[in-house]
Amino acid sequence: MNIYPLHTETDYNNALSRIDEIFEAKPGTPQGDELEVLGILIDEFEKRQFPITSPDPVEAVKFRMEQLGLTQTDLAKLIGSKSRASEILSGKRSLSLRVIRLLNQKLNIPAEILLQEESTVA
Repeated sequence: MNIYPLHTETDYNNALSRIDEIFEAKPGTPQGDELEVLGILIDEFEKRQFPITSPDPVEAVKFRMEQLGLTQTDLAKLIGSKSRASEILSGKRSLSLRVIRLLNQKLNIPAEILLQEESTVA
């Protein structure tokens, strides 16, 4: 068992190949321990090399609306104003706390996404 930090793409690919070889290893065995440690190293490498950022709040609203088949009119009914819905979707208006609560409760968009700074606000 030669385990070392993953610094390069080659190290990463070698670790993935090794995981494929020992994937069926039983916990508590030397190969099972190796599998667990390699999994941790790969996870950390992926977090550093391929970070996943949270979506922009407005983009998250648009995406969720698309998933649910909702229109801008549906959003307007939810938040109470057609012009406000238009301004939010175009990035001209920030999400208010009241709107964040509604979107969280009615569309199940996580609050932590909605509370981020919006990059599209002018």
